[in-house]
Amino acid sequence: MKILGIETSCDETAAAVAVGDGKSVRILSNIVSSQIEIHKKYGGVVPEVAAREHVLNILPVVNEALEKAGLNRKKPELDAIAVTIGPGLIASLITGIEAAKSLAYAWNIPLIGVNHIKGHIYANFIESCASNTKNVICDKNFKFPIIILTVSGGHTMLILMEDYGKFKTIGETRDDAAGEAFDKAAKMMKIGYPGGPIISTEAEKYKNKSEIRNPKSEIQLPRPMINSGDFDFSFSGLKTAIRYALEEDKNWKNKIPEYCAEFQQAIIDVLIKKTINASNKFNVKTIMLAGGVSANKELRKQLKEQVLENNFKFSMPNLKHTTDNAAMIATAGYFKFLRNEFTPWQNLKVGCNLEF
Repeated sequence: MKILGIETSCDETAAAVAVGDGKSVRILSNIVSSQIEIHKKYGGVVPEVAAREHVLNILPVVNEALEKAGLNRKKPELDAIAVTIGPGLIASLITGIEAAKSLAYAWNIPLIGVNHIKGHIYANFIESCASNTKNVICDKNFKFPIIILTVSGGHTMLILMEDYGKFKTIGETRDDAAGEAFDKAAKMMKIGYPGGPIISTEAEKYKNKSEIRNPKSEIQLPRPMINSGDFDFSFSGLKTAIRYALEEDKNWKNKIPEYCAEFQQAIIDVLIKKTINASNKFNVKTIMLAGGVSANKELRKQLKEQVLENNFKFSMPNLKHTTDNAAMIATAGYFKFLRNEFTPWQNLKVGCNLEF
């Protein structure tokens, strides 16, 4: 069963072809046209610019995905088209949705609307394995229920997955997402955009400088809501804390790696503790990591260590499937196809604030 996936929720124009068989999904092509270099000079994504770039890129990207998958561009042998319908930037989403509707009509094949966050979760179901460590899942034969830590630029959530397609939000951010906090902290330190990868790189420099394996920083930032007793998050206070710390430290420009290491660790500590606590409360078998911030090397490493130490099964997506891509959308679309969850092209609508 072949599914074409289309993703345009923010500043990535992406298309992919996935082949599904039972509970296994294989990716035949995964094309991503990134706009990072365009938006860097603004320090963040400019919605109008992103939308114009999507219009220019969407058909070339779809054509390339079809060609790489060995499919005929005029009448490809596809079983359905899956497209991101939200949440995201409204003009960006519209470009992908209208392209998908046009192709579904022209090729007379079913259309599947996919929630972007669920797409990130289903990146874990792509046939690949990032580790051979004991208890790290490679065969994708997941045991439910599952707790999923979903961390991105716009969302930080803990989700209980009881079965395929059955999700329940048990915790989410009350203000800023972790990815947004990384971007804002990087902007305060004037080290560039996007903030997450840059802070990760700078933090690694601090670790490598020290002879101690996990150096204790003299800079101390709070761990917001780490002992709140619930599974919600808050990172606005952490942003305020680093702003005040920088204002009070006249020598902060010479300590950027150390500030980055402490800021990153503050976020990781909260994410891991709440994830383990939720997993114990709901008696889950498996813990998953998902979302763009799941590319953070230190988060991947420390979460895996804690998950395995607490005797849970663990899954995280391959690095190439962590940031926005269409392979995850095609994969989510495949599992919706199995449940016959289609939407007539006339009824498919954008949901820029689509709830999980």
